[in-house]
Amino acid sequence: MLAILAITGPIFILIAVGFASVRLRVLAATDMRALGVFVINFALPALLFRAVSSGAVSETVRPDLLLPYALGSLAVVALVVALAMTVLRRKLQMAAVLAMGMSVSNSAFIGFPIAQQLSPASASAALAVYALVEALIMFPLLMALAELGGGGGGRWPRVLRGIALSLGKNPMILAILAGLACSLLALQVPLPLARAIELLGSTAAPVALFYIGGTLAGLKVKIAAGDIALIVAGKLLLHPLMVFLAFLALPMDGAGLQAAAVLNACMPMMSIYPILAQKYGQEGLCAAALVATTVASFFTISAFLWFSGAGG
Repeated sequence: MLAILAITGPIFILIAVGFASVRLRVLAATDMRALGVFVINFALPALLFRAVSSGAVSETVRPDLLLPYALGSLAVVALVVALAMTVLRRKLQMAAVLAMGMSVSNSAFIGFPIAQQLSPASASAALAVYALVEALIMFPLLMALAELGGGGGGRWPRVLRGIALSLGKNPMILAILAGLACSLLALQVPLPLARAIELLGSTAAPVALFYIGGTLAGLKVKIAAGDIALIVAGKLLLHPLMVFLAFLALPMDGAGLQAAAVLNACMPMMSIYPILAQKYGQEGLCAAALVATTVASFFTISAFLWFSGAGG
């Protein structure tokens, strides 16, 4: 158990430090935005570019990881939307908001720091796969469902154009594509630039965790116990289960990938969940769900590491 705490403990200690820095007014909640922009636009793209450009394309575009992870995440969306609309009698837009919180992990800010401790050699390449699934499949699908549920059917060209433009400007996707180009063309980055990229990428994990804590401290929580419990259970239990079943359904040559993918599915939802839900008037619910899921994930992640033996 001490080995498990040695993995999860530092992650949540850094989150707690970020949380305390805002609560004690060492930093303002608005300062966290700058840290988030730095991680998303600079640190993580540098990390992804280095991981993808330094390895073979087959190590990044891995169907044996990408396909089961995408299938498991899509299964969560299908189940949650069906349950919400038929049993809970929610409209499609609300069902999409619930599914958004249960099917997309915080792969970059929490998943990567944990994976980096367990498997330093493959963590960055795996993050690239998760980023592709989330940015190219999950986000477009969920945003499209939410817009359709809000009566946005007549605005489909504008909605799709907005999604395409967003993907085209996503720094992480651009970094992955640039890394793939360098790998395919066998281009070598000049040593000073390569070293600068390495240094920048090394800041991604600690700054991201500090940002998560500060963001949680600045959220205005609105309690809706039933929906919060549903989102927490869906994200921390249903998502890992569906990814696990997807690996069983697709018996590909993915030795060692199943545990890593299920572990990533155990992570809480992405930190921008309340921001995405603000457009649909559900930011209070989603902020509360984000706080509850992040706190509960300490126990569920530790339990998964213990049961799977991944923590040594």
